[in-house]
Amino acid sequence: MRSIVALGVTSADLARLRAQGFRAETRTKGTLASVVRLVPPRGMSLGEAQRRVRMVDADTAADFDHYYYTDEGSGCTGPSCEAISLVGWSGSASEQCGPLPTIGLIDTGINRDHESLKGQSIEVLSGLELHGNPSQPDHGTAMAAILVGRSESSTPGLLPGARLLAVDAFYRNGGTADRTDVITLVRALEVLAERNVRVVNMSLSGSPNEVLKRAIASAQAKGMIIVAAAGNNGAGAEPSYPAAYPGVIAVTAVDKNLTIYSRATQGEYIDMAAPGVDLWVASAGGGGTIKSGTSYAVPFISAAAAILTASSSTVNATDLQAALESSTLDLGAPGRDKTYGYGLLQAAHLCSPRQGETPVAHSAAEKSSELP
Repeated sequence: MRSIVALGVTSADLARLRAQGFRAETRTKGTLASVVRLVPPRGMSLGEAQRRVRMVDADTAADFDHYYYTDEGSGCTGPSCEAISLVGWSGSASEQCGPLPTIGLIDTGINRDHESLKGQSIEVLSGLELHGNPSQPDHGTAMAAILVGRSESSTPGLLPGARLLAVDAFYRNGGTADRTDVITLVRALEVLAERNVRVVNMSLSGSPNEVLKRAIASAQAKGMIIVAAAGNNGAGAEPSYPAAYPGVIAVTAVDKNLTIYSRATQGEYIDMAAPGVDLWVASAGGGGTIKSGTSYAVPFISAAAAILTASSSTVNATDLQAALESSTLDLGAPGRDKTYGYGLLQAAHLCSPRQGETPVAHSAAEKSSELP
């Protein structure tokens, strides 16, 4: 998209930019951060446009309007393609925690008529002024079913009794890939913040972006817990965002043998692992299909975060992340590593810590940094 997104632009700043030929195309509500999309004058490069926007005010954050994509890998590649259950999850475990909070999902559209989702407590929000054709509902349907699918369906969910507030933030603009952009993601976060959603599932990734980073920090300051995909670009790739931002829980994927997903992005930012290879998930057209990718691991951690917030209305993001990471099965090199983070989620005792164990608040300090 040939535009710049800027955070913190005042009316006076906009007037100066308009005098230079910029056009303000759209802006967010300002619930988290006031972000505006600016179209530069014809003939001006994006690099020059970014420089000029930053010059109007030293406190203004300006960046390219990057695209973000779902972290859906290829289809079944394993020898058996059986569904896996590695995290010690049980339906009764969540009942010990208390009333479940609403879970937020920022993804593609969802087929609520799928047999796994029909009758479930799901609200899909749209109307975000998307710049293209509607997204395909395959990815969003799979994520929703992993989270709240009917227990008696062929693709049962982890928390079938939970309420899901989903934001359709993706679109198609040529090609075959669903994508979203910075200002749409900020708007989606705003919608969920306005509804006081604590836990947000973001099975997507893209480039680092200063504006999105600050908007996420604003959401976190309001108590939002964001869980995101590690990315599917391979072990040698650059970190994926928003997973690599401070305080975001970055999730990678393993198979039934606890082997890392072959395409998973690796790095210091990885927090923990969950099943995400050769999973049987809901297909938007009905029934199920086999899928792999770090996207599919994220709902396991989002569901675990949700039941932890249910167990304590005062738990903050730092404590919650520490509790999640202290309940992992260490994989790979001892301690935290670039491949598995702290290890594989173990959900059986999330609401009742094992005797003699106390959560260790390590993650927030190790992944924190000052905003620019």
